[in-house]
Amino acid sequence: MNQLPLRLIVMGVSGCGKSTMAAALGERLGLDMVDGDDLHLSASVAKMRSGIALQDDDRWPWLDRIGEYLSQPHAQGRVVACSALKRVYRDRIREQAGDVCFVFLDGSFELIQKRMQQRVGHYMQPGLLDSQFRTLEKPEADETDVIRLPITEPVQDMVMQALAALQTHRHPAL
Repeated sequence: MNQLPLRLIVMGVSGCGKSTMAAALGERLGLDMVDGDDLHLSASVAKMRSGIALQDDDRWPWLDRIGEYLSQPHAQGRVVACSALKRVYRDRIREQAGDVCFVFLDGSFELIQKRMQQRVGHYMQPGLLDSQFRTLEKPEADETDVIRLPITEPVQDMVMQALAALQTHRHPAL
């Protein structure tokens, strides 16, 4: 990976803690942060509010917006909370943004379902979690730009693990 600016995607299924983790990494590293949910087209948000799972055709413009955001110049870099569930989605972001590091928040269906049931005011309906897990293609070993973190740890511990992995293996200038 090149030196700064750093481009991060915090990825995983809905309810795994992407937004919280992306905000924590952004604050710690001085990165601009955006929640990928804010880059969805209004028609996609309406579908999800209605409990309708998105299809690939719904996701392509969204993924392009995320890639464009990451590719914009910024002194320190940028971080986006984005599900990036399939490899082809991650590849689409890579094509748009160049060097990207993905932080995969990995957790069980049961734990994430419990979190989603406790969440208030989010348009992603808990009933769509099944479709998220069916769609999820966990990153394989050949995706060397991915850091995998278990979501059973406290956020600050996960941030420290991510920083250590970035410093040691991916971004020695941190």
